[in-house]
Amino acid sequence: MNWKIIFILLITFCFIQVNFAQKPDKKIKITGVVLDANKKPVKNVLIFVDKVKTNSITNSKGAYRIKVSPSAKKIAAFSNFNGLKEMEINGNTVINFSLSGVSNDSIQPAGKDKEMINVGYGEIKKEDLTMPVNKINGNPSRYAAYHNVFEMIAGEVPGVVVNGTSINIQNSFSFQLSTEPLFVVDGMIVPQINDIVPSQVKSIEVLKGASASVYGARGGNGVIVITLFSGKDKK
Repeated sequence: MNWKIIFILLITFCFIQVNFAQKPDKKIKITGVVLDANKKPVKNVLIFVDKVKTNSITNSKGAYRIKVSPSAKKIAAFSNFNGLKEMEINGNTVINFSLSGVSNDSIQPAGKDKEMINVGYGEIKKEDLTMPVNKINGNPSRYAAYHNVFEMIAGEVPGVVVNGTSINIQNSFSFQLSTEPLFVVDGMIVPQINDIVPSQVKSIEVLKGASASVYGARGGNGVIVITLFSGKDKK
């Protein structure tokens, strides 16, 4: 065989290989339906991919569709009133969700608010929630007057009853014997918050009912989500 022809074929093969390698990964289309505990479709459910909120939501028939990267591992459906369900993608193109909670018929939309709320599974606009969430933003100079974080919560956070170092979130619902809420500090679940200094607090969010359902049974007594000022915040 002519060496020139072999050389041309090799160059052509390499060129094809380089072009193929430079093409971006083709996204995978996933569709599905989200149902509540009564097997009714749930609309306006938020769809997360690998714990990142997407722009995809379910329609009036509970259906959604989304394109994800081939490297995506998990997809989740979150409804503030019906809870959270996360599923492994594993190459599936049809993924349906069944959420626990009451029927979608009982959902009442919240007022419009652009504030971002940390519900324990990423931040969500308050306008996307179906139940209210109590939140305060830290004021280091004012909070410095409090001796500890429990005094600050008692004086600043509505809907919370504080007795010493014991906290009870009003209107939370649980079958557990303990009434203590779950504590989440800077995204980490912690056993207690005794060591937190009031002036360190950037914000406190109180989740209860379905808002706390992303934590499962652990959130039955409600959840107190605390974000602390970082060194960068203070500069």
